Amino acid sequence: MLPAPAPLPDRPLIVGIGGSTRPGSTAERAIEAALAQARALGCDTLAFGADALPTEPYDPTRPERSDKARALVDAVRRADGLVLATPAYHGGISGLMKNVIDFVEDTREDARPYLTMRAVGCIVSADGMQAMGTTLTALRSVVHALRGWPTPYGAALLASSRPFGGAEQPADPAALAACHRVAEEVVGFAALVRGAAAVAPAA
Repeated sequence: MLPAPAPLPDRPLIVGIGGSTRPGSTAERAIEAALAQARALGCDTLAFGADALPTEPYDPTRPERSDKARALVDAVRRADGLVLATPAYHGGISGLMKNVIDFVEDTREDARPYLTMRAVGCIVSADGMQAMGTTLTALRSVVHALRGWPTPYGAALLASSRPFGGAEQPADPAALAACHRVAEEVVGFAALVRGAAAVAPAA
């Protein structure tokens, strides 16, 4: 496990976004595990899982947004760091998660557009080993395209092994440790950015 980041002067906000249309999916539980670790490190957290993800297609030509879409974009704007988790569908990011991420385009005119100056942890769940690497690479590429910093460590979870347990089956310690490491790196980068901002000369 990585050394815990130094305590932050106030509570940063870490936002977790992920899952599928099924509540309690492996990706959604990975978000819960990562955010639990972020809270243990002194952060506030917000989670967007199956029940909170906008499902309407993103359309940049239409200004109307659902309540879920507005809440998501507002959280991204306020976030000091993010964790994204997607199931791997046919070797890539799920259509739901790609559409959700597209709503970040609504921040394009902000002073801090897209994922600028934010570390983003990436987690992938897949039923087979083959899709893990390609999906994790794709998710990291999307974060990079949105000007975010993908954390050095990304977690890949084998969903078919029930990594977070079930009836009479405990969670896999390795899966929990992977999600915790993702959170630790996101929180650590948030601390670095906040520290740099605190000592930066005024423009």
